Amino acid sequence: MLVREEFNRERIDELIREAQKHGPFQALTHEEREATRHAFLSQIDPQDGLWVFGYGSLLWNPAFHFTEWQPARLHGFRRRFCMKASIGRGSPDKPGLMLALDHGGSCNGRAFHIAPEKIDSETDILWMREMISGAYHARLVNLRLPGGTVKGLTFVINRTHSRYIREMDMEETTRLLATGEGHLGTCRDYLTNTIAHLDEMNVKDRYLHELQVKMRELDRRANMA
Repeated sequence: MLVREEFNRERIDELIREAQKHGPFQALTHEEREATRHAFLSQIDPQDGLWVFGYGSLLWNPAFHFTEWQPARLHGFRRRFCMKASIGRGSPDKPGLMLALDHGGSCNGRAFHIAPEKIDSETDILWMREMISGAYHARLVNLRLPGGTVKGLTFVINRTHSRYIREMDMEETTRLLATGEGHLGTCRDYLTNTIAHLDEMNVKDRYLHELQVKMRELDRRANMA
């Protein structure tokens, strides 16, 4: 589990240095990362707080302070394993995949509300969590909540980044999820936890469930070998 105390500049530098020992790893400087955060914050009116859309690990391990969460739907983006992971839930020896929002379709998740007075501190945490490499773009989007539509923050894949995977078939995706592992744990657990928390919300993601079925088939074949 991620804890907010891990999100500090010294720890981020350590993770980047470790990743770069094993080959090229594209990363933002602290100044570049802060510039993107302030660019995003300049778009919002903070008086009502900030809604943050979670679709992957934020569903079950947000690690930032929020006042409430509500089920939310985002149109125009879909959840997909389209980002290479060589840190976090992947490593040079056991590379993995992470979920991101790619263009097209729609996505159900959770919207977390950050109080006005906490926006600066909690977006600082979020940027150190999500924007180490610049593989995401921070976007101001429309989120459909049970009571109506609100503006909110989410992180979508940067299609020009070296970690972006434009196409990958389900078999190769399953193989990498079955073997990917890093200092935060396994991709297998990442998939399982995401599905479990979507199930709690009565959200059935056909793509994720198909991957889960394929992983069970892969395990069955391995056990029979």
